[in-house]
Amino acid sequence: MELDVGEGLLGRIFNGLGEPIDGLPPVVSEKKIDVNGMPINPYARVYPRDFIQTGISSIDGMNTLIRGQKLPIFSGNGLPHNRLAAQIIRQAKIRNSDEQFVMVFAGMGIKYDQAQFFIHSFEESGVLSKVVMFQSLADAPSIERIITPRCALTAAEYLAYEKNMHVLVVMTDMTNYCEALREISTTRGEVPGRKGYPGYLYSDLAELYERAGKIKGSSGSITQIPILTMPNDDISHPIPDLTGYITEGQIVLDRQLSQTGIYPPVAGLPSLSRLMKDGIGEGMTREDHAAVASQLFASYSKVISIRNLAAIIGAEEMGETDKMYLRFGDALEKQFFSQDEHENRSIEETLDLGWKLLTLLPKDELYRIKPELIEKFYPKEESINNPEFGMRNSE
Repeated sequence: MELDVGEGLLGRIFNGLGEPIDGLPPVVSEKKIDVNGMPINPYARVYPRDFIQTGISSIDGMNTLIRGQKLPIFSGNGLPHNRLAAQIIRQAKIRNSDEQFVMVFAGMGIKYDQAQFFIHSFEESGVLSKVVMFQSLADAPSIERIITPRCALTAAEYLAYEKNMHVLVVMTDMTNYCEALREISTTRGEVPGRKGYPGYLYSDLAELYERAGKIKGSSGSITQIPILTMPNDDISHPIPDLTGYITEGQIVLDRQLSQTGIYPPVAGLPSLSRLMKDGIGEGMTREDHAAVASQLFASYSKVISIRNLAAIIGAEEMGETDKMYLRFGDALEKQFFSQDEHENRSIEETLDLGWKLLTLLPKDELYRIKPELIEKFYPKEESINNPEFGMRNSE
């Protein structure tokens, strides 16, 4: 199958087969491109290094997104993954650069109200003119659901490698895509693999995910954020399991955090960005970024252990340092992980907030941060006790 591509793609809404459904005429086509894409020589790839600021502290601070990366969102039914994806699309930008992102959105097996949510969200924020939408609704045939992400990625490749644009591709829901793949595989009488999915599920997903990146000779790039809902919140299910092998990390949404009213409910420990180390630090974000992120991870890990112990023996029986960790954990979730859906924090605001939260712990517990960075960035007493911060060290 081939897709008509041209300058008129942006601002348009198509069905899963690339046919217009926005009431406008078909795209005036410069050329037709095979939706299965062209194989990319691995040597032609450029290593991703540019930091993308999403304005979301739990991502920018601890699970940084890099231009050209594949960073999926592992979610569950009923969790706000669509709101998070829409927020990333509205706010994503390259720091210290005027280069604008364009978005390609692929919806597979989504309900009508979800499709309308994305359209209204893009219209309200004024980014719809920079978005190409492919929507295969829940009542569409399974075969269309399989073609949808290929059409979307073909459009993204055209915009990135021929028009030198920076493209952010959001694909939701990859679980619906895999279900359609299983349905067609069963109909064709193919030998099933794990949980009835076809044995080629891994290579099929890799075909899609590996169409991200940067290529020599083009200043454009494709960054992918696939979204998948884990059946029964099971991260070891074949779909998230295989996706984790192919992609460079994952953003995991936590149902328990969501139930306590925290948005976005990004789980602190299971989330990971494997390319984070290459896109942060002096000249890219700030020299203390890696140390602050490492310390927040280490301290939050200790919080989880202490909470498990406190659930058995009671928080009042814990030592003074352990109680400090419990207060730190609550503050981290309520102030660092949690933010408004339309709040866009710069990386400096995120890191400064991280430092302020670390003042809730004794200085000798900051063992992941070099003394010279503590000397330079540790908040002064007057800023710690600022009522805007909401928690004093003396508490």
